[in-house]
Amino acid sequence: MPETVLLIGGGGREHAIARALDDSEADLYACAGNRNPGIARIASEFETLETTNPKAVVEFAEEIGATIAVIGPEGPLEAGVADELEAAGIYAFGPKQSDARIETDKAFQRRFMDEHDIPGCPDFETFDDMDAACEFVDEYDGDLAIKPAGLTGGKGVKVIGDQVTPEEGKAYIRESGYDRIVLEERLIGEEVTIQAFVANGEFRTAPAVQDHKRAYEGDEGPNTGGMGSYSAATNELPFMTDDDYETAVSIIEATVDALEDYRGILYGQFMLTSGGPKVIEFNARFGDPEAMNTLPVLETDFLDVLIAARDGDAPPELEFGGQATVCKYAVPDGYPTDPEAGAKVQIDEESAGDAYLFYASVDERDDGIYTTTSRSFAVVGLADSITEAEAIAEDALAVAGDDGLHMRHDIGKPDLVQQRIDHMDELRSE
Repeated sequence: MPETVLLIGGGGREHAIARALDDSEADLYACAGNRNPGIARIASEFETLETTNPKAVVEFAEEIGATIAVIGPEGPLEAGVADELEAAGIYAFGPKQSDARIETDKAFQRRFMDEHDIPGCPDFETFDDMDAACEFVDEYDGDLAIKPAGLTGGKGVKVIGDQVTPEEGKAYIRESGYDRIVLEERLIGEEVTIQAFVANGEFRTAPAVQDHKRAYEGDEGPNTGGMGSYSAATNELPFMTDDDYETAVSIIEATVDALEDYRGILYGQFMLTSGGPKVIEFNARFGDPEAMNTLPVLETDFLDVLIAARDGDAPPELEFGGQATVCKYAVPDGYPTDPEAGAKVQIDEESAGDAYLFYASVDERDDGIYTTTSRSFAVVGLADSITEAEAIAEDALAVAGDDGLHMRHDIGKPDLVQQRIDHMDELRSE
């Protein structure tokens, strides 16, 4: 009997997961708040529902006879969907609500790292009194990152000394309306992501990826959920050393050990500093866009990972294809501050050429595909080098035509990658 797998979520990350399961013996079903056309073509059935409603998800899972569920986004994890699925006797590859706090509550995350002596934790303080937080800004000797404790889709962080002045930072704290704030030392370096497949006390890691959060070319503009990303043909990115990768993996190992019963994906976002990797944050699921770099080069059957996790076994050793990847997102005009939703887009899939096309936060209706307020679709190039993969991805952006979508063309280009290398060389020389 084939496994009946329920995929929860309708973004680009989930389309990548669906693709990874398409060649397996899984009978795939999916549910999301938007109808992702790429997932809908792969799945035996696609149900539109609110994925942060555990009851609705469990009812659909029971209706289709799901034997395994894969939770893509962070919202359902925070809502306790994994807990409710388990209570119904359905294995969920994704952490329970209490373990998902490693992402959904940044104050908990920092305190957890501190209490368990997990290396790579920056200096931090947490506040539920915004006046006290502003006083801390005045008294702190150095620059600070301002982080809302809860989920903000990657758009809530402000960095004093980079994005805002101290006075602007304090105004943001006072006017944000957040209940809790984390203030921590500003980390200087280059960001990298390492994703770990975790089950039954053991884990396997994927090659490092670098995401690009800023909306505009040259790393300008507001933070977004991620405008694109790249990985190399090796575990390390061009500006990383072997020791950087191994140190980051050791931090993941310490975190998995401390969490004890964690299962799913643990995504470590690190800053490579002059003193080694520091933890920017942990996420409790695949990254988006990073899943679109990792899963297309994963040669191990992802279904085997899911079955091993459910059956109480360690994850299988992972084999990756040894290719570089470059992912570029197309987003609605005005994203992320004032995105234009509800626009009909024409996507010429044949123009993607050799690239992968992943639909993201679009909604398929009877008369076509429409934008939402989030990212629309991504293209991913695979090749022997980052430069070759970037050229494939860049050519594939032609699928968007002239439909009023915005994208960053510089992601993965040689000059931007070289800037990262030069930056790390300068930091290490200091």
